[in-house]
Amino acid sequence: MALPDSEPAVDLCPQCKGSGWVTRRVHIGHPEFGQAIPCSCQETEDAGARSAALRRYSNLGALSKISFATTGLEGTLPDAANREMFNKGVAAATRFSEDPQGWLVLTGPSGCGKTHLAVAVANRCIERNQTTFFIVAADLLDHLRSAYSPDNPVSYDELFEQVRNVPVLVLDDLSTASATPWAQEKLFQVINHRYNNSLPTVVTVRGPLQRLDDSLRTRLEGSDPTATVVQLGNFNSRLIMGIGEVRPEMLQRMTFENFDTQGGMGATPADQETLDRARHTAETFAADPDGWLLVNGPRGCGKTHLAVAIAGERLKQGGQVFFAFVPTLLDHLRATFSPDSLVGYDELFEQINSVPLLVLDDLGAESSTAWAEEKLYQIIVHRHEARLPTVITTVSTMDELEDTKSRIASRLVDGMVVDWVLITAPNYRDQRRRGG
Repeated sequence: MALPDSEPAVDLCPQCKGSGWVTRRVHIGHPEFGQAIPCSCQETEDAGARSAALRRYSNLGALSKISFATTGLEGTLPDAANREMFNKGVAAATRFSEDPQGWLVLTGPSGCGKTHLAVAVANRCIERNQTTFFIVAADLLDHLRSAYSPDNPVSYDELFEQVRNVPVLVLDDLSTASATPWAQEKLFQVINHRYNNSLPTVVTVRGPLQRLDDSLRTRLEGSDPTATVVQLGNFNSRLIMGIGEVRPEMLQRMTFENFDTQGGMGATPADQETLDRARHTAETFAADPDGWLLVNGPRGCGKTHLAVAIAGERLKQGGQVFFAFVPTLLDHLRATFSPDSLVGYDELFEQINSVPLLVLDDLGAESSTAWAEEKLYQIIVHRHEARLPTVITTVSTMDELEDTKSRIASRLVDGMVVDWVLITAPNYRDQRRRGG
């Protein structure tokens, strides 16, 4: 059975519609229920005709040109960490294509190569004379809906059975972000049937598996040792929206080299000493981030300058940095609950929790709602317990933090993890504005 826009069925075997496989009509519970068996037409086909039939059936179209031979090991994402992840993905996909068993689940951000590897698997399976069907999840649902039309040449049952029982299924871009209850039910029926019957399946998922409905996610992850989940790249969809990114003009303007330790007009020798000590401490931290660095001082004294300089040095070394003005960060977290958001809450929150270096600029400037306090506390606790390098700037003194954010303050006083750096210099920005 082929989709409506495939070649006419008159060229295909009337029994299997060109798939090369049929299913027995047996009752539920029978050992062969739902299992695909070779059609009798395979016994008389030559190799060329068999291959052509498999290509025609596969729904790959122009994608038939993609293969592992034409796949570079470096992937499409630029940094070394993503290239290594893609390299491992190629190895896992190649192994699966030579002996399809269980499930291969490819996750990652848009453009990381998930569909490319899935199609390469499909084409290799066809080369090995295995009946394979490729379809995008959204297209599958559209075809199922249209199959209810009396004018549609493909019945709903035919299409649904084809996807459920094809020997090798490649389901591309699985998502339930905006799916209706009907769509979620259909996807679950396909996934659940193939999972229960151990039918080889390749699934690509844009974003973390945690964004899927639990009923789907548990089957994709699976307890079966033959189920393989491969992440092809770090989830950087937040960067599309500029979330967590250090703006280039800030990186250019705020460096260690142009950090003024004189402090401007009105700065005392003691103030200048705190500025010099703060720069030295920040440079040491940037060279090898370990523990936490908390920079405290009045507005305009250079706290953010040092935080950006640290981020810039780590980025030069190829490190990953999430830079966030705390009030804006909380706005972004709230916005992820919108159905139109390009970034899911779980995805963004996980990145904040796990990024190698997190910079929280101006802690205490946010609106002190119960929700905001809870989110900040969760971030602080997770990174504190995991000892993940973190830089925090704040104008609040420890006494003020203990009064307003007692739970967070209890983590920040841990001298084994947090290095407090105090700057006493006056507001340098205010002096420049007045011509000082």
